[in-house]
Amino acid sequence: MKSFHTPSNSSTITGFVLLGFPCPREGQILLFVLFAAVYLLILMGNASIICAVRSDQRLHTPMYILLANFSFLEICYVTSTVPNMLANFLSDTKVISFSGCFLQFYFFFSLGSTECLFLAVMAFDRYLAICRPLRYPSIMNRRLCTNLVVSCWVLGFLWFPVPITIISQMSFCGSMIIDHFLCDPGPLLALSCTRDPVVELTSSTLSSLLLFIPFVFIMGSYAVVLRAVLRVPSAAGRRKAFSTCGSHLAVVSLFYGSVMVMYVSPTSEHEVRMQKIVTLFYSVVTPLINPVIYSLRNKDMKLAMKKLLSK
Repeated sequence: MKSFHTPSNSSTITGFVLLGFPCPREGQILLFVLFAAVYLLILMGNASIICAVRSDQRLHTPMYILLANFSFLEICYVTSTVPNMLANFLSDTKVISFSGCFLQFYFFFSLGSTECLFLAVMAFDRYLAICRPLRYPSIMNRRLCTNLVVSCWVLGFLWFPVPITIISQMSFCGSMIIDHFLCDPGPLLALSCTRDPVVELTSSTLSSLLLFIPFVFIMGSYAVVLRAVLRVPSAAGRRKAFSTCGSHLAVVSLFYGSVMVMYVSPTSEHEVRMQKIVTLFYSVVTPLINPVIYSLRNKDMKLAMKKLLSK
């Protein structure tokens, strides 16, 4: 197991301390109850979308198949951090092992990468549906949809192994205290015995590419969609098109608006409390809100949800 040297080199430790949200014991218990309830709501909300899509034949279309996969992704995403956060609230030491820290690092960022790619694919689906409606069924068939879903998962999990492996081989010094609720590259790089500009640049570049390439693609797709929608002669047609895209745009805004603040420059000096709040927003709050956005703004999904709840 990887050893970490204290400044005096007289002893070694085998893990990091995740401070999380420091407060008295009563506050920790209150936070545990709050986040446990939020976690259950996230699981229930996203699982209900998956079940609704699976049980309703009308929703067996690429748009809803992508949405069901996205909901499953959200469940995995929050599960990579929240259970450990809940355990930390009740822990006196708040220690996470070296392997546990880097496994969390890998899954959290791989799932985040997969989410960026899924948002881009969902934008592409809406572009085809609105701008190429006659050819949409032949282009976005089951085979292409399956290939896109598999590609998102595979590419998302192949994006970060190299920099994570390099960071895991670095030597870490000092107190091994990470003032965060998850293993984040910024605090980890700050604990390294010697700064490595190449590693920092590689981490920053990979994060930036994965954020901006899908984001530019999404914005480009919706620019074309907007131009097409504005040409629709009927007001009802324009409303329907905007309603179809509105949910996805809202989710994109919530996710990208917070993620870009944090990971374009992972070693930048963000104020610690703000860093935690922003990370909490896109890693926990956004997956909580997404099922509400998708179900409230979609008539077919609302009908499927009512049908599912009435069983």
